[in-house]
Amino acid sequence: MVIFEDIQDVEDWLGPLSYDAFWQAVAPWNIYAGADRAHFDEVLANGVTDATTMLICLKAEVRMEMATRFGLKERTYAPTTAQYLS
Repeated sequence: MVIFEDIQDVEDWLGPLSYDAFWQAVAPWNIYAGADRAHFDEVLANGVTDATTMLICLKAEVRMEMATRFGLKERTYAPTTAQYLS
């Protein structure tokens, strides 16, 4: 399993996933119930939306769920001068 330190880690993890790879990757996290994949497959088959749009939405939902579940925040970058402020 992947360890996430911030929201950008989740985005980096989800970013390159294709539709099928997405479902395999999120399965261990139990974010969607078993019937959800069948529902989304049917939506695609009926032409309600395209796979790219659906994947963007699914990834956004997973990102929000992971952020809530693990209390993840946006990545903050300390300026290089911060080490001299203390």
